[in-house]
This record gives sequence, C-alpha cells and structure tokens, in this order.
Amino acid sequence: MGDFVEAVRERVRRAREAVAAAHGAGDVYAVTEAKEELDDALRMARDLGVDPGAAPDDAHEDPT
Repeated sequence: MGDFVEAVRERVRRAREAVAAAHGAGDVYAVTEAKEELDDALRMARDLGVDPGAAPDDAHEDPT
C-alpha cells in the first residue's frame, strides 16, 4: 500500500502547487479550479485514512 499512499500524497502536493501558482499569477479562474482539485485530493486522503502531509505555511487552502 506504500505506492498508493505516495500517489495520494503526490496528488495533494501537485494540487497545492497549482493553487499557489494560480494565486501567484492572479488568475481567479485557475485558483477556483486548483482549489477544487485540492479539495478533492484532500477529501480522498481523509476518506482513505492517508495523512496528506502538512500544508505549507503560505498554502492557500481552507483548514477544513
């Protein structure tokens, strides 16, 4: 199950990067899309009992 856990964490990591990049570009639409992907990835991790890792201090994600 180690590969699966790493794949879930990688999805969360990529989604967090996409949110940060969209914020940096000031692209409101891209921020919305990236946040939806991040929400999905975090929900998947939570539902599967996978620790997604700590969010960076400057992460643009909701703490829910």
